[in-house]
Amino acid sequence: MKLSAHYNKASIIVSVSVLLISGVVYYLIINHIARQQLDNDLTEEVEEVIDYVNQNQRLPRSIDFDEDVTTFAKTKAQAFDTRFFDTPYNNPKEKKAEDGRAVSALIKVNGQGYIVTIVESREETEYLIQIISAITLALTAVLLCIMIVTNRFVLNGLWRPFYSILQQVKKFNVADTGKIATIGSTVDEFKDLSDAVAKMSSRVTTDYLGLKTFTENASHEMMTPLAVITSKLDILIQDEKLSPDQFAQITDIYSAASRLSRLNQSLLLLVKIDNNLLRDTEKINLRTVILDKGQQFHEMIHNKNIALDYQLNNFEVNASRYLIDVLVNNLFSNAIRHNKNAGRIEIRLSGNKLCFQNTGDPSPLDQDAIFERFYKGRNSDGTGLGLAIMKNICTLYDFSIGYQFNQGMHCFWVEFGQ
Repeated sequence: MKLSAHYNKASIIVSVSVLLISGVVYYLIINHIARQQLDNDLTEEVEEVIDYVNQNQRLPRSIDFDEDVTTFAKTKAQAFDTRFFDTPYNNPKEKKAEDGRAVSALIKVNGQGYIVTIVESREETEYLIQIISAITLALTAVLLCIMIVTNRFVLNGLWRPFYSILQQVKKFNVADTGKIATIGSTVDEFKDLSDAVAKMSSRVTTDYLGLKTFTENASHEMMTPLAVITSKLDILIQDEKLSPDQFAQITDIYSAASRLSRLNQSLLLLVKIDNNLLRDTEKINLRTVILDKGQQFHEMIHNKNIALDYQLNNFEVNASRYLIDVLVNNLFSNAIRHNKNAGRIEIRLSGNKLCFQNTGDPSPLDQDAIFERFYKGRNSDGTGLGLAIMKNICTLYDFSIGYQFNQGMHCFWVEFGQ
């Protein structure tokens, strides 16, 4: 949920709660005021009855009252507290019962005590309260609608610079030459954010280009002396005057130089994958790539007397041909180098899932660390970057990669996107 939606939700909940509570309080206050007004009117009615009795020394007749219903009841009580209460009011004109408000008080006529009860209709007062409540609810609904519309359009307009900055950040690629542009805004916080992001992207791009240039130059400069070393060693190895001990030492040096060369190339490839510098995407038939690679590794497979079994369906994937070639190459190389003599390799491509199974070490590998850089098995003489490169290629294209050990077979599988 977006920040503006969270704000709208919170503001609407708070506003509705406040308006409802205010409406209830407002209704109670209006109702209290109306009741007090009725009680004051009834008090005046009682005072008028007392004045009439004092002047005429008799009880007034019912025709002396307007629309009030007044009754007199004899009593022997010498004291009586005046009280107000709700009671039905029988409307003499419309012949119906209505809600009413009454007062009872003690009066004396010629020494005889009477309880006078005056009942007055509350219908007009309640109607007035209903009108006021309806107006209040209508104003509340209008205010709520205005608030929703305001939050939807005005606040969305205020947040537009933020979303513009966010889109630029999402599209930002450190390998691109383009920089994040500053966004003009009347909101100081968004303006400061835009300036900070623009400066940060500029620094990141500059640092990346510097590191990229250094890496490429260092790799290139390393390859030249390595090529010279390898070339000289090739010549020395062919010298028939070498003693067996000298031949063994030169062979070790040659192996180390070759390994250093492979390590350099692997690290450079990892940098390119991590920064998405290989963008030559095309549709590739995996079955064709696997069969071609099988032919390339035929001699290595034959030398170790490995039985190779294919079960391949046609499946196409959109990716860099070079990276897919590296991925399949590493799967083959891993299955051959870590296999045993007279072992077997089973390659399955079903649907969008590719699985390389091979015999080898009878114990499983560490699944938590196997795809980490420079991780090696017990008998590995590689650079420790092959599986890490495979993992990075899969991460780049949102493929899934995993390892499992089942019935003495090591299985590396890749699940391609649809």
